[in-house]
Amino acid sequence: MLPWVVRRTRLPLLSLRCVDCRSESATTGNGRFRVNANGKLLDVWLLVRCVSCDRTSKLPVHERATVRSIDPQELHGYHVNDPDLVAARLLDPLLARRHHFALDWTGAWRLDAPPAPLDGAWPVRVEVAFEDPVPVRPERLIAHGLGLSRNEVLRRIKCDISLRRPTSTGFTFTVTAGDQPGGPPGPPGSTPGTC
Repeated sequence: MLPWVVRRTRLPLLSLRCVDCRSESATTGNGRFRVNANGKLLDVWLLVRCVSCDRTSKLPVHERATVRSIDPQELHGYHVNDPDLVAARLLDPLLARRHHFALDWTGAWRLDAPPAPLDGAWPVRVEVAFEDPVPVRPERLIAHGLGLSRNEVLRRIKCDISLRRPTSTGFTFTVTAGDQPGGPPGPPGSTPGTC
């Protein structure tokens, strides 16, 4: 079985309307939190910046929370702007729902895929794993990774999930032999995510 991995190359952009210029794209940049103490209560915000006008906005992560209600390691991560914690909060679907934004993964991921053995026996099974919840349509990912047309993917790929419906969870598929001897060309070792 061949292992394919979808990896994040940077944090995705946010599809979030700017109140100043009405642009619909924002970034977390290097990723920063702002922690504000109000007596015994804390507010924690994730800072985002409009990509057009550079206006900074705050997305509440914790509002008027008691210090004891936040894990000490997590609180330390907010104070030092821990990149893993920034990614975890940005990728949290509850935060996105609460603040009405979606993630734009265009150019923010890549597919790491070893080449398919050209002299091997067909069919070939491939297991796709996701390090982050990057939503991709399997037919596009497979076409991109194997260098096949999308019509050929639909003809030659056997999979238990819908090839046309976006997914961000791991799946496996089987490539059947093509008309040419040796089957499809192998994918490059690492290809940027554009599908």
